[in-house]
Amino acid sequence: MGTIVTFGEIMLRLAPEGYYRFVQADSFGASYGGGEANVAVSLANFGLDAAFVTKLPKHEIGQAAVNSLRQFGVDTSKIARGGNRVGIYFLEKGASQRPSKVIYDRAGSAIATAEPGDFDWKTIFAGVSWFHFTGITPALGDAAAAITLEACRIAKAGGITVSCDLNYRKNLWPRDKASEVMGRLMPFVDVCIANEEDASDVFGIHAKNSDINSGKINREGYQEVAKVLTDRFGFKKVAITLRESISANDNNWAAMLYTDDTAYFSKKYPVHIVDRVGGGDSFGAGLIYGTLQGYSPQETVEFAVAASCLKHAIEGDFNQVSVEEVEKLAGGDASGRVQR
Repeated sequence: MGTIVTFGEIMLRLAPEGYYRFVQADSFGASYGGGEANVAVSLANFGLDAAFVTKLPKHEIGQAAVNSLRQFGVDTSKIARGGNRVGIYFLEKGASQRPSKVIYDRAGSAIATAEPGDFDWKTIFAGVSWFHFTGITPALGDAAAAITLEACRIAKAGGITVSCDLNYRKNLWPRDKASEVMGRLMPFVDVCIANEEDASDVFGIHAKNSDINSGKINREGYQEVAKVLTDRFGFKKVAITLRESISANDNNWAAMLYTDDTAYFSKKYPVHIVDRVGGGDSFGAGLIYGTLQGYSPQETVEFAVAASCLKHAIEGDFNQVSVEEVEKLAGGDASGRVQR
């Protein structure tokens, strides 16, 4: 089994304590995170060789971001150094009927201003079996999109499995631009990961009889979404997370994995949320892990959903759980009883 490489932006996360609003806060807790970095950390915690690729400034804040990954055993040797700033995002945690809020301050970050020459993908992909990125990375700008496309082409030519989490962010780019750019990337992708909204926002593919705002999820509708995506782009697998939002604190969490014209649905978990940021990334990491371990499709989606369920109970972007903890939950022990 080769190394898994993920590519994207790691940001400084600034958040008020507990459930304070931005306007109430007189201090902000600092940590690091970002879609593809979160996946790399999860995979490293699962015992796999994971490397994260990005560009970060040479100054101390850039080094702090690198160190946040190294402490979990993520290979940071492929990170390009340069540029002037680390991207920032501010997080205000929601509660009850008040939603969480994210404000980005990432314009001009090192990865957003990177150029194709910053990354030697043929060297980076030596000994690599899997490449993962999300729709957030090409949304950072035309150069970032071009770098992502080059990486996908070289990965595909080298027989490397490519996965993508669509991860549409309306604050980064409009739907028509996302559809155009992501449409060029999808032919190189083997495994597509999405949530209830992504397929609709990026490609205009809607699940029938579903309403994410009311929490109404139609399983058959998402099976059809996966089939349309597979027929259009030739994916080997499509995974869709199914979140029923009861409130900012309480969700029902499940997923579907579609492969070989068959849909596999996980069990549903009622989740009381501590921190939902990174929940989709932990699902993606679980999906990659299960696939690489040779799990059956049902076992894979159960592992991925259980991993993500646990992430919702952990502060910060990173999912700091072990394979054993995930397997225990996936196996049916959801009691949350004290372990002695």
